[in-house]
Amino acid sequence: MLRKLLLPFIFLLLGYGFWASAEFKTVTAGVAIFLFGMLSLEEGFRTFTGGTLEKILRRSTDRIWKSITFGIVTTSVMQSSSLVSVITISFLSAGLLELAPAIGIIFGANLGTTTGAWLVAGFGLKVNLSAYAMPMLVFGIVLVFQSAKSLKGTGYVLAGLGFLFLGIHFMKEGFDSFGNNIDLAEYAMTGYAGVFAFAGIGILATVVMQSSHATLVLILAALAAQQVSYENALALAIGSNVGTTITAIIGALGSGTNGKRLAAAHLIFNVVTGLIAIIGIYQLIDLVGWISAHLGIGAENYTLQLAVFHSLFNLIGIVVMLPLLNQLVLFLERLITDEPVEVEHPVYLNEALRETPDAAVEAVRKETVRLYDLAVDVMTEGLNIQREMYESGEKPKRVVKQSSDVIEEDIDDLYERKLKALYGAIVEFIIHIRGGYAEGKLKEDLNHSRQAGQHVIEAVKGVKHLRKNLSHYMRSDNVYIRKEYDKLRRLIVRVLRQIDLARTSEDKQAAMLSLNNIKLEVGRKTERISNGIDPLIRDNEINVAMATSLMNDNSYCREICWDLLRAGSTLFSTTDRDEKSAMQSIALDEHEISEIMASRKQE
Repeated sequence: MLRKLLLPFIFLLLGYGFWASAEFKTVTAGVAIFLFGMLSLEEGFRTFTGGTLEKILRRSTDRIWKSITFGIVTTSVMQSSSLVSVITISFLSAGLLELAPAIGIIFGANLGTTTGAWLVAGFGLKVNLSAYAMPMLVFGIVLVFQSAKSLKGTGYVLAGLGFLFLGIHFMKEGFDSFGNNIDLAEYAMTGYAGVFAFAGIGILATVVMQSSHATLVLILAALAAQQVSYENALALAIGSNVGTTITAIIGALGSGTNGKRLAAAHLIFNVVTGLIAIIGIYQLIDLVGWISAHLGIGAENYTLQLAVFHSLFNLIGIVVMLPLLNQLVLFLERLITDEPVEVEHPVYLNEALRETPDAAVEAVRKETVRLYDLAVDVMTEGLNIQREMYESGEKPKRVVKQSSDVIEEDIDDLYERKLKALYGAIVEFIIHIRGGYAEGKLKEDLNHSRQAGQHVIEAVKGVKHLRKNLSHYMRSDNVYIRKEYDKLRRLIVRVLRQIDLARTSEDKQAAMLSLNNIKLEVGRKTERISNGIDPLIRDNEINVAMATSLMNDNSYCREICWDLLRAGSTLFSTTDRDEKSAMQSIALDEHEISEIMASRKQE
């Protein structure tokens, strides 16, 4: 919204600048080329985030110091804190990261982004970068047109670097030419009024360009050409640090609650860091001078001193905020809460995940597991099982015995609001992202999650069919029909309990074998109930109407159990793809179960 409001003003300003100064055109062209280079660089690195970065991330965030290091290293390599922020939000929304490690990555990314200032100040402003940019652009564009993903990604990275170098060259040339006609340094402001004014300009410039790197390069080029004073350049750098949070905030708009919390943490960290730098700017200037002297940086080399300042105040921010990390997490969790909704919405799925395939697949799996958990709640209600009894750990027989009253709940409404809406969102998300994964394990994993979700929905539909007669006969005076329906309820509870055990078991192979055993048990018990219907009719213990209902509902019970077991086998066997394939290979299907039961009868 802010950018839209600013757009007409920006166009007017640019139009006037182009008319008034040729040098202004050169500088702004340099900024535009630099920003395009950033986009190309990010596009190139995105092609390599289909597994490698995700695997590194999982292993590198189990400690806060590792998270910070990960943020520093990845941002230094990619030269894009924006890309790191978006990826972190994606992984946090997918449930692959907790909030505290994600905040640690953002802390590290802030420090990592200062390496760009070091590179430009120490190398970019002293060398004719256009000589290096041209071959990079040539080779990069050639590779971009290749079909292989790795070659295309490499091409984008090379082209991005070429455009970055070319943009820096034009910005430097433009500011050097400014000195012949216009002296921007005459607009310098001293004291805290100047610090706050130029920090505001830095914030505005970064919000407009959405790149603190571009703002910093612009500042360094102006400083090197003596078009801005050293003190004002430091204030601009502080402002660019605060302004860069706009990217994280925009990236979080389409994410879940945790994504919004991370964006808020990013904003809080950068604002606190900026305030510390502004309040102590003159003390920091003295400290920068002392550090620079020990690093061999000359007293007149203001560009490298700015790089020292940029790294120093970000480091101070980390030192100040790190001990408060746990309190920050608690504050954000209280501040930004999940709003109660009538219709269930996805928690783990968001648009940003489309750029990170592994995170998208894991988010779909987690959302499907959440669908399963919600379905268990609906099914226990539908089976008139008291929730506290189901969760008590009591044996299924006692759980059913203690749940003898009909629960007055609109199961159809729960199904529509809680399950159907969520499953629809999962399917829609899979359809949109699956097109990008034409083949391979990623697409296979998405299909497995979709099938598991379908089995969950079918199980709930079965309970909906079963509930009508179940609730009716639970109120019946006929003790025999009540016992038969209690057998159906016990069997479903038994299956749910066994899936829970498989879910928490560390030995996934043993867990899968236990699910095979319960499949055999389902087959035996539903067959026993079916075979017992005729004797009940002959002994006048139930009438024909009851028998017909029981036969139909016994079939529903068997299908409910099978759908639950299929979903459980897919969702809880293991998260490792190779192990999952092995686990599914030993899972028995319905045909195999029927053959085993038939062979046992013959024995």
